[in-house]
Amino acid sequence: MKISDMNWMQVEAWLANDDRAVVPLGSTEQHAYLSLSVDSILAEKMAVDAAGRSAVPVFPVLAYGMTPSFGAYPGTVTLRMETYVQLIRDLLDSLANSGFRRILFVNGHGGNSPVEGLVMEWMVDNPAVRVKFHDWWRAPATWAMVQSIDPVADHASWMENFPWTRLAGVELPATQKPQLNRTGRVRPVGQAMREVYTDGNFGGYYQRTDEEMMAIWDCAVAETSTLIEADWD
Repeated sequence: MKISDMNWMQVEAWLANDDRAVVPLGSTEQHAYLSLSVDSILAEKMAVDAAGRSAVPVFPVLAYGMTPSFGAYPGTVTLRMETYVQLIRDLLDSLANSGFRRILFVNGHGGNSPVEGLVMEWMVDNPAVRVKFHDWWRAPATWAMVQSIDPVADHASWMENFPWTRLAGVELPATQKPQLNRTGRVRPVGQAMREVYTDGNFGGYYQRTDEEMMAIWDCAVAETSTLIEADWD
């Protein structure tokens, strides 16, 4: 259930019997021909679908993250590392103050992953609270399914093209974009990033069948749901 569909009294009643919460983390950044909100859309829907099995409250998605590399693509919004770290710390402090003691971050943006270190640090100072940080798309079973369907899959490619992230009236290329091997090279940023990756797809087809995508989604929901329901010690 979404926190936006609850009032404070209902939250208080929930906390009398359970102390779990789910917080989706997203980003607003270029995704080639897909929505600029891909990471936020997927993180929130994944959180809601997975938490629905046990009716755990899901907070609104944090729609801005750390994505400095994509600054040359209009519409991209990035937060500084220091800003994001403090924001996550404040979120955790607020949730703990409310009484939540088991918190799952469902992350939809790889650029946010460094904040997992802050989560570990915060738990040292708050030993009564357990926090999990979950990059939903690269969890073991989910990533294995992606690779079994098509090993050429990357940012803004088919693997992020779900019915709820594509845009009406936007025609996608039918070709498979080559995946560049930049091992050992400096990651391009700003205009250099745009020159290297052009439309923003890092490699792979732009779309695959909805049947394949729903199989991936169902696998990811089950994997995420397990994190909500078990092994909090």
